[in-house]
Amino acid sequence: MMRFLSSICFSALLLACTESSTTVSMPSTAAANVQELPFEFVVDGLDRQRKVRLYLPTDYQTSEQSYPVIYMLDGQNLFDDATAYAGEWGVDETLNQMATTEGLKFIVVGIDNGGDKRMNEYSPWVNKRFGAAQGALFTTFIVDVVKPFIDNNYRTLDDVEHTAIIGSSMGGLLAHYALHAHPQIFGKAGIFSPSYWYSADVFTYSKDHKASLDAKIYVMYGDKEGDGMIVDTTYMQQQLREQGHPRQNMLFKRVLGGEHNEALWRSQFADAVRWLFSS
Repeated sequence: MMRFLSSICFSALLLACTESSTTVSMPSTAAANVQELPFEFVVDGLDRQRKVRLYLPTDYQTSEQSYPVIYMLDGQNLFDDATAYAGEWGVDETLNQMATTEGLKFIVVGIDNGGDKRMNEYSPWVNKRFGAAQGALFTTFIVDVVKPFIDNNYRTLDDVEHTAIIGSSMGGLLAHYALHAHPQIFGKAGIFSPSYWYSADVFTYSKDHKASLDAKIYVMYGDKEGDGMIVDTTYMQQQLREQGHPRQNMLFKRVLGGEHNEALWRSQFADAVRWLFSS
């Protein structure tokens, strides 16, 4: 087995990304069809509460259509510069445009990160430096608490084929885990700049808990994110191929000039969604 390379140099940035920029007052940039749910969800087993942000298609109130759902991590960074760490992803503006020009419409459920708890909540595996593994509990929270609420209160296509999870960095690690741990729930995963360096257990787990062969796996990273990122994602691609995951259901994309930041993830979001939900 190829030696697992740990890119610990990411850790300072990853820790910095846990805090949203709420100390500076600025106007919201979220579109009118984005809302914060008026209560926080309890994360069982962690004794924490979590805010959820919801994007509904612009025609939601006037149509009877049901929509695919994308669950996204780091909800603070998705829709609004006022809460984002280093610039929002522009998910709302991007999807509004895609709905108009391409007819692609989705519900997006943005689940906030836990600030200084983010590293632990987004990893299912213990890390000697960063401590406890809480990712399995957090994923169960999404599956058993958030998803049922969304499906019961909004017009969703709730089957596995129409349910995706997307995350970046540590969120990319958790999205990878969620696809393998809950193949009956998530049929698609957008894995942006994944922190495979955090634990070599991600490789072992992916062998022992294979994703559904129908699952679509989109892994994206920048060529300026460091040698560790390139080596780890390449190894994961090789491993999934050797496990028999169909090539047409995997896309590993290396972005020229891409760095480990919100700008890269924002620039690739539309392409990821198009590919994940293509026939």
